[in-house]
Amino acid sequence: MCGLAVAIGIACSAHAVDSVPTGRWLTLDDNDGKPRSLVVIEEKQGELSGRIEQIFPRPRDNGQNRCAKCEGARRNQPVVGMVFLWGLRNQGDEYSGGQILDPDNGKIYRAKLRMSPDGKQLIVRGYIGFSLFGRSQTWLREK
Repeated sequence: MCGLAVAIGIACSAHAVDSVPTGRWLTLDDNDGKPRSLVVIEEKQGELSGRIEQIFPRPRDNGQNRCAKCEGARRNQPVVGMVFLWGLRNQGDEYSGGQILDPDNGKIYRAKLRMSPDGKQLIVRGYIGFSLFGRSQTWLREK
């Protein structure tokens, strides 16, 4: 169907890109709604992972851009460049089965992602146990 014309092919390709959560996303601060970071989500062998590409510091950060509260290999590592989202697989209209790290508190949560119908927003949910016990953020697609 997409091969009927070049213009249609381009439109289909653009739609396919917007229907998967790969790419760059702007995260917003939970407290003030201002930009917090840019993250990149990639897919390898059917599994999504995300890394922090850039942080927009806040005064409360005290110049600390390290994961001071993380455990194991991530402890005191720079947050920029860190893989903080991993193991998500396509499950129909969402990606689930993965985990997400909150660098602010060092905790790892179960995670799932769902795209908005227009592909411009990504609803990211981190939770403990059941999805009911967690919180969601909306990330904005970067061009």
